[in-house]
Amino acid sequence: MNFNSPLLWDVFAISTYFSVSLVFWYLGLIPDLATIRDRAIKPVTKYIYGLLSFGWKGSARDWTRYEEVALVLAGLSTPLVLSVHTIVSFDFATSIVPGWHTTIFPPYFVAGAIFSGFAMVLTLMLIARKVLGMQDYITVQHVEAMNKVIIVTGSIVGIAYITEFFIAWYSGVNFEQYAFINRASGYYWWAYWSMMTCNVITPQLFWFKKIRTSLTATFIISIFINIGMWFERFVIIVTSLHRDYLPSSWTVYHPTFIEIGIFIGTIGLFFTCFLIFARVFPVIALNELKTILKAAGDTRYKKPVKHE
Repeated sequence: MNFNSPLLWDVFAISTYFSVSLVFWYLGLIPDLATIRDRAIKPVTKYIYGLLSFGWKGSARDWTRYEEVALVLAGLSTPLVLSVHTIVSFDFATSIVPGWHTTIFPPYFVAGAIFSGFAMVLTLMLIARKVLGMQDYITVQHVEAMNKVIIVTGSIVGIAYITEFFIAWYSGVNFEQYAFINRASGYYWWAYWSMMTCNVITPQLFWFKKIRTSLTATFIISIFINIGMWFERFVIIVTSLHRDYLPSSWTVYHPTFIEIGIFIGTIGLFFTCFLIFARVFPVIALNELKTILKAAGDTRYKKPVKHE
């Protein structure tokens, strides 16, 4: 095992991030699973959710321990978000391939992860909101706040794209300069400009409040961002590898049927898991809604006081 290799760093970073995220995700489900257990009618269903809820009783002791563990896991997850995407970017940044060997990759990948993550959540959330009738729980204000985050992170990603060209020019290395010029005007120019359009230009529409608060526009733009982030990976990998230092190894990439099948299969697997989760588990945190239900209800339904 070569502990100097970023590929080995990936193993530890991703496995740690996955483990903490899995525990954090399941911890948030425990009070909701207990609620489903208490409302279940069939004995088998009640027994299964009883096992999944780990005997949650909702006592003050349970809630104290729950909040303490949630706080610890939240504190662990925050730096892990930064570390895992930074270490993944090192796979590229520590190489000598033109177009990869750049120090901007760590913050660039972190911002891109938040950017694409919010877009994907919006895509799924707006569908679930409409299909499951959760308009009272997922409001336009929530969507607008997420769109503001997309504006910020999308702008950071756009600056990173431009900075890559500046770094290539400022370095004075002909290979680096050619790599980025080839991205924008070479064989795969269509992929590069699709990436720029979807990731940089399209999110700037959210500066307009009418678009930022439109659910239809938000859904369409989130789809464009998801497509643009896929093109980003394609541009980073393919355009750098198809023109490297040796002209004898120059080639044009053509995906095989197996690769296309794996790509479609991963999409199918993701949506299958998402639909199973939506069928078996609550898609919104019921215990968090309970904490704000009284305040939200008082604000919404409070009748004006008449002064005589």
